[in-house]
Amino acid sequence: MGCQELGIPAGVITGDNVRKLLKYASKQGFAIPAVNCTSSSTINAALEAARDIKAPLIIQFSQGGSAFYAGKGLSNEGQKASIIGAVAAAHHVRLVAKEYGIPVILHSDHCAKKLLPWFDGMLEADEEYFKKHNEPLFSSHMLDLSEEPKHENIATCKKYLERMSKINLLLEMEIGITGGEEDGVDNTGVDNASLYTQPEDIWDVHRELSQVSDMFTIAAAFGNVHGVYKPGNVKLTPHLLKNHQEHVKQKLQCDSDKPILFVFHGGSGSVKDEIKEAVSYGVIKMNVDTDTQWAYWDGIKNYHDSKKGYLQSQVGNPDGVDKPNKKYYDPRVFIREAEKSMIKRVKEACQDLGNVNRL
Repeated sequence: MGCQELGIPAGVITGDNVRKLLKYASKQGFAIPAVNCTSSSTINAALEAARDIKAPLIIQFSQGGSAFYAGKGLSNEGQKASIIGAVAAAHHVRLVAKEYGIPVILHSDHCAKKLLPWFDGMLEADEEYFKKHNEPLFSSHMLDLSEEPKHENIATCKKYLERMSKINLLLEMEIGITGGEEDGVDNTGVDNASLYTQPEDIWDVHRELSQVSDMFTIAAAFGNVHGVYKPGNVKLTPHLLKNHQEHVKQKLQCDSDKPILFVFHGGSGSVKDEIKEAVSYGVIKMNVDTDTQWAYWDGIKNYHDSKKGYLQSQVGNPDGVDKPNKKYYDPRVFIREAEKSMIKRVKEACQDLGNVNRL
């Protein structure tokens, strides 16, 4: 059974279709990569990759990526550019995703306390879209209040989930801190103990949020970090996720071995066996950013290296001093090479997560 048999349509999905897809992933033991995108080019590359291997996909935007999408020439005072960029990118995905023939979860990435105006702006856009289309613009949003006291983190998430549940939005929250640095969020100096979520933390989140809705996922910390590092520098402990599941199962007295839908942050550069183990314990979403950034650049770099003699001037190349070079420096040419390299990396992420032929 795949997405089509479950009645999950192509294009951006929301509400019950998001719930069905994530529970299907948990039951079947695979996860969906959440690819951070910053432009229409990176969005299209991610969609093309998933289409080619018949896989659902999560497209997500960070606060900084959203501002970049709107244009670096815009002021981001009050998070205005980030709001505009996120909304513009969301509409782009909605227009093209269905044509790629795959289900797409449209998501916003880490939102710390200081970025809540960005979150609020996206929610307002969701609510306006809901009035016209009976569904939100996005599928889900993430609140990252992991640096705040636990009670404040959970209470704030619960408050937002109450608002989000009225328009069938899913909330992703984080408990425990993902180390490293990404997109202006720097957790390189946090206490090591904060990198490991405790079972009681997971139960506290589940107990409180489930009073509102079952439309939430939890990003638990198990030593994972943003960025990419030399092998051996990152100490992942995926078995902690198993402990969390067992703890919640015991509290709920339920039959499911995976009552929690977990999210894996800091997936770039992780060991494939550890990714596989994490997925076996209920991870249904893994963020991918650093590796796809490198892949995009690598495509441009390799193109430049292979065509260097044709990229030094508008006229004149190894074929002759009067030969034009327009067809080599046309942005559509080298950007496509970036896309092809990124497509390959997104496919690899899907394969690592078991997310192939799931339609």
